[in-house]
Amino acid sequence: MRNMSVMPGISEQVGPVIFKAACPDCRSRFELAAEALRLAIGGSRKTTFYSFTCPQCGSSVRKPAGERIIELLTGGGVRTLRLHSAL
Repeated sequence: MRNMSVMPGISEQVGPVIFKAACPDCRSRFELAAEALRLAIGGSRKTTFYSFTCPQCGSSVRKPAGERIIELLTGGGVRTLRLHSAL
């Protein structure tokens, strides 16, 4: 369990973060732990996305990530990769 401070001097036990997701291929809905997701942050909306593998059909899923999604995923412990353009 992770400790998260709600107010200075007070901590609260928090369990693992779970994210709800859906597969566009098989249309299954499921829950994923932070370890099952990846977040890539690029220089544009086209290069900023999150991805996962559908646990039902095995498809690789890639979805766009706006500011709010980035905030939720990083706050939930999803591993993040920052993409840089080659010069």
